[in-house]
Amino acid sequence: MVILSKQNSLVKELASLKEKKGRRARGTFLVEGVKMVREAVGAGLCIRRLAVREDYAGETYALPAVVLGADAFSAVCDEKSPQGIAAEVVIPAHAVQPPKGRCLFLDGLQDPSNVGAIVRTAVAAGYGELYLAGCADPFSPKSVRASMSGVFFARIMQGTREEVFSALGGVPLIAADMAGEDVFSFAPPAKFCLAIGSEGSGLSEETRTRAAFTVRIPMDGRCESLNAAVSAGILMYALRRA
Repeated sequence: MVILSKQNSLVKELASLKEKKGRRARGTFLVEGVKMVREAVGAGLCIRRLAVREDYAGETYALPAVVLGADAFSAVCDEKSPQGIAAEVVIPAHAVQPPKGRCLFLDGLQDPSNVGAIVRTAVAAGYGELYLAGCADPFSPKSVRASMSGVFFARIMQGTREEVFSALGGVPLIAADMAGEDVFSFAPPAKFCLAIGSEGSGLSEETRTRAAFTVRIPMDGRCESLNAAVSAGILMYALRRA
């Protein structure tokens, strides 16, 4: 059966995943596109169901699937030009716990694309555990797209700053701030947590106070700052060189 109406209850349920309220209510998020769905399956995530457009002829991985007409499918997806397949995926539940190795703390980042891009780089650079406090939802469509499947492999723990600091315990916190030491001459400890602040105001006062070290990226005097995701990527690789 092909569902044609955008007012169908199932279509509305899937479309609600574009909003944080809907994701919280259902405990799931939306993965769009052939490559992303394939990687979600390969990562072993719990996929509740697929949504496929009626003209889709690709792999469905023997998963439960609903078939939607073009208008109904477009209503479900966030992409402007959807590829014909999407998946409703259960959000991995990770309690805020102490890290096993070097990790990352995102402190108040509000741009979902920055959050997603940082998750992507963190996985690539070996920072598999990420703590988020007061950030944009890492499972929003924009963040998931920007992560390029990074959210499938990262251990993302969301909580308050107090919960994050408690979990970090004796792990040194390295704050990213323009008033810090040149990161390229800094000798990091074997285990640490790198803290990245918000795009507009940087790190919170609580995080600055908690930090054991502060590092900066040296820049030409004509440049005031870098994008948060770019800064995070440079710092992650600079600090893992030891």
